[in-house]
Amino acid sequence: MQQALLHVALLVRDYDEAIAFFTQKLRFTLIEDSYVPEQDKRWVVVRPPGSTGASILLARPSNAEQQVFVGNQTGGRVTFFLATDDFRRDYEAMRAQGVHFVRAPKTESYGTVAVFEDLYGNWWDLVELSPGKRAQYLPA
Repeated sequence: MQQALLHVALLVRDYDEAIAFFTQKLRFTLIEDSYVPEQDKRWVVVRPPGSTGASILLARPSNAEQQVFVGNQTGGRVTFFLATDDFRRDYEAMRAQGVHFVRAPKTESYGTVAVFEDLYGNWWDLVELSPGKRAQYLPA
């Protein structure tokens, strides 16, 4: 059996501001931006540069109950883990774009990591995995 994680949904207030943040500040690739008339929504998918793994579906809330979770989908925990092959390059590029880091870089047993927040306040790890962990989590 073979399975793969295809998309992860991220609630966003506005499609265009979310696209701008992900494509300009994080340098993600916009994979799709299609209008779905039956639901009066857009199907917006972004993916980290060079990635062939799971992508993020930028999803506008469907109702008031969902709206309250924009920026707090996991109760204040780190929500996403963005792996990089060059921590310093991406850390400095993101800082230059105004991305706010809430925890400074530090070296852990699994690699180098810093925590940043997206435009809605969700927390992300930027992490360069150590060689042993890289082999465990990333395709060769």
